[in-house]
Amino acid sequence: MASFNDAARRPASKNLRQLKILWRFVRPYRVRVAWAALALVIAAGSVLAIGQGLKLVIDRGIAAGNAGLLNEALIGLFVVIVVLAGATFGRFYLVTWLGERVTADIRRAVFDHILDLSPSFFEQTRTGEVISRLTNDTQLLETVVGSSASFALRNLLLMIGAFVMLALTSAKLTLLVLVGVPVVFLPIIVAGRRVRKLSRASQDRIADVAAYIDETLHEIRTVQAYVHEAADRRSFGARVEAHFTTAQRRILVRAAMVSTVILLAFGAIGAILWVGGHDVVAGRLSPGNLSAFVFYAVLVAGAVGAVAEVMGELQRAAGAAERLLELLETRPAIEAPVNPRPLPAPARGAVSFEGVTFAYPSRLSDPALRDFTLDVAAGEKVALVGPSGGGKTTVFQLLLRYYDPQAGAVRLDGVDARDVDPRALRAAIALVPQDPVIFAASVLDNVRYGQPDADAAAVEEACRAAFAWEFIQRLPQGLETNLGERGVQLSGGQRQRLAIARAILADRPLLLLDEATSALDAESEHLVQQALATLMRDHTTLIIAHRLATVQHADRILVLDQGRIVESGTHASLTRDGGLYAKLAALQFNH
Repeated sequence: MASFNDAARRPASKNLRQLKILWRFVRPYRVRVAWAALALVIAAGSVLAIGQGLKLVIDRGIAAGNAGLLNEALIGLFVVIVVLAGATFGRFYLVTWLGERVTADIRRAVFDHILDLSPSFFEQTRTGEVISRLTNDTQLLETVVGSSASFALRNLLLMIGAFVMLALTSAKLTLLVLVGVPVVFLPIIVAGRRVRKLSRASQDRIADVAAYIDETLHEIRTVQAYVHEAADRRSFGARVEAHFTTAQRRILVRAAMVSTVILLAFGAIGAILWVGGHDVVAGRLSPGNLSAFVFYAVLVAGAVGAVAEVMGELQRAAGAAERLLELLETRPAIEAPVNPRPLPAPARGAVSFEGVTFAYPSRLSDPALRDFTLDVAAGEKVALVGPSGGGKTTVFQLLLRYYDPQAGAVRLDGVDARDVDPRALRAAIALVPQDPVIFAASVLDNVRYGQPDADAAAVEEACRAAFAWEFIQRLPQGLETNLGERGVQLSGGQRQRLAIARAILADRPLLLLDEATSALDAESEHLVQQALATLMRDHTTLIIAHRLATVQHADRILVLDQGRIVESGTHASLTRDGGLYAKLAALQFNH
């Protein structure tokens, strides 16, 4: 199956059918759409009525020299203009409101869908690419709903109505217009395809720019530490210029298309004036009819030109809609079963792996776990140690059901993880990662991330248990202090203790500790170890550790190598056995 990024590089569709995605979001506001359509029809009808008013002013007022009829015609014309102004106000307000509302709904729907996608999706897709679709592409759709679509419909109505009025005014001159319209539309058809392809390419280049910004700013410390600014400026500049080059080509094609349409349309009006002027001189056509005809011909020309310009916007939006549709149609690799099984209540946290074999999608020929079997009793503390690539992190990934094994089963409290709603499964697990995640929010919101309804007293209790309360009290606003992006205001030990406080407050039966003290100094490690001792009490705990000193007191230590358990026992027994664990322990403790 083609990847998401492969889909992003496909050429744009050759029609505007991709915009059908909009109806899904416009449909709930059908009443407003109807009112907007009514206002649009009234406005278009008022514009067409102006032509007839112009005819009366000239023929019955000016040409006839009748001041009374002239006044009546001008008053009627003014009334039509007032109606036009009111209808235009209603159309503009309703359509613009729809554009903003529909765009907000699309962004929410896309974001909601993104949150359900599996971690494997984000391992293969650049974050900036997704952000670009969520922001730039939805902005293009807002332009369509909020202005371009109604603008195109208004001009289409004017074009049709003006043609009818042209036919009623002079059949001969109308034939000239009918000959000119296909000529005017020809460049729209020819150039439109090119504009559509360039629009899609332009959006892809914008996504490249967004992805590079996201990556560089997130790793700004590494950028500056390695004095990489000059190289990043060059790389970013190259991406910006690539987008500019694509956009320049798109603008050139659109400009040529619009100018050609205008030249042909108004050239046709000149020809009509020449023929119609001779008919007036010969008495075959009244001056008022010629004036009305020219007015309607200008409407047709203007409408054709407007449609030509809007077609460019619609084609760009079609490319954006296609990109968003691809994202919305991307299915999560892990989905809830149709009839999910509940976990036992209360959950105990017993874990079992039964003959599990698993390989990551990108490395199917090299399994990370091979016929892996493990049973962890409720309340047991089990440490996973061994060389890098042994399969320790994969055990956690499968427990959290970020992936499903190709063979065997992973069970929590006796229930196969594949039979459980992933949300329910993960709600029974608390994770303390090696690199704790701190959000750009307050201490309060960070700690209660896993239990959003917790009050300040419960948060304070969890922070005290995690030995974090002392430093929290020294922060400017205490629990209300905003920690900045990724918790840049805190030390590594402080971030780790907040992550532990988060897990304590969540109070879930199964606890996963992934190298929770590996990057800390001795003092911070001591405090974190005390916090972990509190956290592990009465919880089933799986611990990944490279520093063996941190797991000496585990109930059981499992040594993983090449996806299998090669040793199992306590620290003392494994050290006596002289196997892989003893060698690792000798290296670390002797050092």
